[in-house]
Amino acid sequence: MTNLRLMLGSLVLLGSVTMFGQGANNIVINEVMTRNTQSIEDEFGHREAWVELANTSFSTYNVRGMYLTTNPKVLDTSLTAPQRIALMSVIPNGDDRTNLGAHHYMMLYCNSNPAQGKLHLSLPVDSTGNVFLALYNANGVDLIDSVTVPVLGANESYARFGSQWTVCEAGEATPGHDNKIQSDTASNKIEQFKENDPYGFAMAVMAMGIVFLCLALLWIFFTLFGMVMRHIDTAKKVANKQPIKPITKTVEMTAEIGRKTSNILQEGLDKKGIDMEVYMAVIGMALKQYEDDVHDVESGVITIKPKDTGWDDEYSQMTHLHDPFLPSSHSAPNIPTTPELH
Repeated sequence: MTNLRLMLGSLVLLGSVTMFGQGANNIVINEVMTRNTQSIEDEFGHREAWVELANTSFSTYNVRGMYLTTNPKVLDTSLTAPQRIALMSVIPNGDDRTNLGAHHYMMLYCNSNPAQGKLHLSLPVDSTGNVFLALYNANGVDLIDSVTVPVLGANESYARFGSQWTVCEAGEATPGHDNKIQSDTASNKIEQFKENDPYGFAMAVMAMGIVFLCLALLWIFFTLFGMVMRHIDTAKKVANKQPIKPITKTVEMTAEIGRKTSNILQEGLDKKGIDMEVYMAVIGMALKQYEDDVHDVESGVITIKPKDTGWDDEYSQMTHLHDPFLPSSHSAPNIPTTPELH
């Protein structure tokens, strides 16, 4: 019982770790602005550089405890987790906005003072050069997402569109919302479907519709199949009754005559329409009996034994002429015998 409990506990723990790992992998860096002069303001009316995170899954995930960094030294695999954490800025807890819902977005202000609010990070962002930006899991080891932001003009943003990144002109940034861009190239059908059905309701209805359609087709098929089989059984019953039965016999006899005629044409008249295979089978059986000495053995000796038949018994034939009062001493004549053949 103890081993069973340990096994179940391990499975639950492994499933929980896997679930949380998968949830963290659905968090991505969605949009970055390094030079904010006319974009959004924080709760103090200040315009600061910002980073937008997005939850691409259909479940809620809390991003508290995850790390953001602009220091490329974190990519050094020789660093320990504490050493790497020291180079990063943690997303603090204590704010409901860190509990990121499905397909929701969260803004984090950079070059700021964490004392101003839970979403303010001391993360340094240089607006005059390329900026390496990385998102790490709460363990400080797993790299979740990263991007290198090019030099941007005032109020320009670097936004993710699917797997591609694009520079959005001033006024085209969409902080806290899905990224949209004015372009001649339309998004592919999958992206359009995700955009029009963010919660998967249409996909669920479509899937159930396909399942019900398949079930309906199966019902129609088996219904028709059952009707055909019933008609076949009825036809067989009718075929075994009069007046169709004589017709069936006639057809069978005609087929047999045709078969014999074909054999005669192939084997000759001396076979009388019998298949050559029949002759071969009969000859083989005869040879087998001969080899096994299976036949009657006659001795050639006739045995004759006498037997009284009484066919010429004059006494028995003429008793009606004798006097019934003759003395008992009158004896019957001698009766000849005839031989019996054996």
